[in-house]
Amino acid sequence: MAPRNSPTGRQRRLATELRRLREQAGISIQEAASMLGADRTMVSNIEAGRTTVSSDRVRQLACHYQCPDEALVEALASIADTRRTRHWWDEYRGKLPEGHLDVSEVEHYATCIRTAQTVHLPGLLQIEEHAREIFEFTVPKLPRLDVELRVAHRMGRQAVLFGDNPTPYVGIIHEAALRLQFGGWEVARKQLNHLADAADRPHITLLVIPFSAGAFHGAGQSILYAEGPVPQLDTVQLDTALGANFVDAPTPLANYRSLLDLMERTALPPDASQNLIRSIAHEL
Repeated sequence: MAPRNSPTGRQRRLATELRRLREQAGISIQEAASMLGADRTMVSNIEAGRTTVSSDRVRQLACHYQCPDEALVEALASIADTRRTRHWWDEYRGKLPEGHLDVSEVEHYATCIRTAQTVHLPGLLQIEEHAREIFEFTVPKLPRLDVELRVAHRMGRQAVLFGDNPTPYVGIIHEAALRLQFGGWEVARKQLNHLADAADRPHITLLVIPFSAGAFHGAGQSILYAEGPVPQLDTVQLDTALGANFVDAPTPLANYRSLLDLMERTALPPDASQNLIRSIAHEL
């Protein structure tokens, strides 16, 4: 196992899940180390994501912890197998905050993506002009190069929806987000038409919560829910003023699933949502 300086979000998640398996089994770090014939420092480093771990070692640990969930074990082993894979977002490493790269990684490996936005439109469906205007409003103001790096990165993320083997996607959008004109009416109209056209794709579902719905669960929140290969590896990403915040504990994940379900039930059906988007675009 080689040491590493900065584990990715996916690598940290593997470390977290291995720790959870050990704790659920009621096994101490020292006991786990003895089972492996190693010292406790090695186990501590694995669970902190400070060292790489092989898929064989993941299966060995899961066996020692008597984990009965074969699907979970294989999903964790798969994460270990891809630890050295280089992806498109790695070109931004050292240029953008790590949270931006972790979002790309989460989306890339998701089996399904659900988002909910009440003020901003989903980043995965923003056109370049709209995204650039959003980054122009960042406080403190970003240098021009940083704005362009963020725009390029956001456009790159969209390959999960518009590239080969696109990921199933459900986006919940409040009407307020549709009516905010970032970049003026021409950009706003182009952006809304892009949303409506995207909704024609079979793997993309857009659901609009209209003003007429009044108060609703989750108002004011921005949520990205990425489903993993097994439910235990689902991830929630929340936007905050200080950057991306990731949630992976079982109880919060269940709560966010319930919240998104409630928001979906509040929204208009897909066809009516698409019609409202085009209607607002026509008004501009």
